[in-house]
Amino acid sequence: MERIGFLGLGTMGAAMAGHLGRSGRPLTVWNRTPGRAAELVAGGATEGASPAAVAGASDVIVLCVSDTPDVEAVLFGPDGVAAGVRRGSLVIDCSTIAPAATRTMAGRLAELGVDFADAPVSGGSEGAQKATLTIFVGAEPAVFERARPILESIGKTITHVGPVGSGQAVKAVNQVILAGTYLGVAEGIVLALKAGLDVEQVVGALGGGAAQSWVLANRSGRMLANDYPLGFKVELHLKDLGIALGLAAESGAELPVSELCAEIERGLVAGGHADDDISAVARRIRALAGLPS
Repeated sequence: MERIGFLGLGTMGAAMAGHLGRSGRPLTVWNRTPGRAAELVAGGATEGASPAAVAGASDVIVLCVSDTPDVEAVLFGPDGVAAGVRRGSLVIDCSTIAPAATRTMAGRLAELGVDFADAPVSGGSEGAQKATLTIFVGAEPAVFERARPILESIGKTITHVGPVGSGQAVKAVNQVILAGTYLGVAEGIVLALKAGLDVEQVVGALGGGAAQSWVLANRSGRMLANDYPLGFKVELHLKDLGIALGLAAESGAELPVSELCAEIERGLVAGGHADDDISAVARRIRALAGLPS
């Protein structure tokens, strides 16, 4: 059984690492901010002193950190993975970062004899806790087959979408579609409120038709209550939209809805709502209608 290293124990990563630990695989963990590993260590994991130390103790190293510079620092910074990794190891990056940067970093690891798979995830904190994440994997076929059993411990739908970088590109598409869905549901909830309808009844009725979506079922209640506990942070979705809009610019695509969503999210971040769930885009739609926001 391969030894697993896990780097990044935030809201998503800690839950994902816990599932890997409970799968029976030897697990070594690390987090940039101290104190996040206690529960995992109590469950049998070992805490590494640095990414390099974790890499040296592992056959497969999984990353889940916030942004492209964070991945680069964890992999290639002082005491990074590259300083301790052994030839024949596999790095799986579950972060959401730029596809071009992913390909560059995979190339640098290949020079060290290390395989790489980009495997960004979708499903938010609920999916991480329940091990029901959707995972888009960019890798060579043999590398994907090696990564698959590990990913199956943390996700429910795992799809090999092409070579390295493809997973990140699909995640960008995912975030673009979510931008439109969240805005559409927010507008629908606000319209129902302003029209004097029973919003919960409306949501139930729409759930049986073409307007049905995960966002409608799971986030409309937050938009109605104007309360947005964390599921997936506004500031992280804004970061992801930046990646998607950059890919669109490279590809010659125009994404007006995503541009609008990014503008709304920038306003939310500036207004102190960076850590709200992404459903907080409803704050802006509510405000435009004269509702509390």
